[in-house]
Amino acid sequence: MKRIEIEYGIVDNIQRILLYFEYDPHTIALVKSIPGARWNPGMKCWHIAKVNGPADKLNYRFREKLLFVPRKIPSVPGPENEPKMADLPVGLPEEFVKTMKLKDFSIKTIKTYSSMLRLFMNFYKERPLDDLTDVDIREYLLYLVDEKKVSQSYQNQAINAIKFYYEQVLGRPTKTYYLQRPKHESKLPSVLSEEEVLRLLKQVGNLKHKAALSLIYSAGLRVGELINLKLNDIDSSRKQIRIRQGKGKKDRVSVLSPNILRLLRDYYKEYRPKVWAFEGQFGGQYSAGSVQAVFRKAKEDAGIMKNATVHTLRHSFATHLLERGTNLRYIQELLGHQSSRTTEIYTHVTNKGFKNIISPFDNLNL
Repeated sequence: MKRIEIEYGIVDNIQRILLYFEYDPHTIALVKSIPGARWNPGMKCWHIAKVNGPADKLNYRFREKLLFVPRKIPSVPGPENEPKMADLPVGLPEEFVKTMKLKDFSIKTIKTYSSMLRLFMNFYKERPLDDLTDVDIREYLLYLVDEKKVSQSYQNQAINAIKFYYEQVLGRPTKTYYLQRPKHESKLPSVLSEEEVLRLLKQVGNLKHKAALSLIYSAGLRVGELINLKLNDIDSSRKQIRIRQGKGKKDRVSVLSPNILRLLRDYYKEYRPKVWAFEGQFGGQYSAGSVQAVFRKAKEDAGIMKNATVHTLRHSFATHLLERGTNLRYIQELLGHQSSRTTEIYTHVTNKGFKNIISPFDNLNL
């Protein structure tokens, strides 16, 4: 059975699963049978879409033929609800990852920074990383903007990773690599009405899928927070959900409604999860990709044309609370926002008060 090492990486601005194995025509033929599998000559590896993972799913698909294992790098013990360090990109300056670990960066941030720095290194692969100048960095960022047409969020991630390496790892003075930050886009979040949320959830027939989407909406959870929930994080006696190590590594609690509790109990009786509140078909944590796929299908079946994602349910939770008179400070606590300015964006999307506004057009006698 052929062994294939896998890791997550960025290819053409899209996160993919990278496959590393010794040349073998039979293995290549099997890999090519995966829809969308492609060879990257620069990275010298095959890569496939994230939806084809994780490793246990690939192993089930190619059982007795291929063995998929995470590509290992030195790891340190971490919270058991976080991705394993073996999933991180490799081929980077050792001190880069070490410094992020010492500063207690989340695994997700380490993965993002690592991918961004490796893309930067590939751009200048014929030159030593430590010899690159501020001019070289600016040239790379212009390439991202002009050629790759990346978003401002992507630009910021690239800048953060590069600045971290030169400032925190090499200890260079800020002035030698300071970069003008891209202007932040001011966008209002997409929000579903209560009627649209109801219509969407009614399209979900699978009990586990309905419980997952309903819990996100009922408590204002992020997708990552949902899949990291454990059974003992749901406190039915206090009617609370404990979110551990959410964004910014902060714990918080959110509401556990009586209706969602009844739905969760029905789900538990049928599926009997062992550790995590939601578990995959073959055990272990449920994947974010699965939740997103369930949402997309429900949205399509419900005929909702808005540009909405799973995260829209969290936005809708906050907006509907605001429209029903909940104090903005409480909403901030439920969402886990550090700044009230972040929560105030929902005041711009709420319908509260809009129904009483009469357009001047209605006063025209046409």
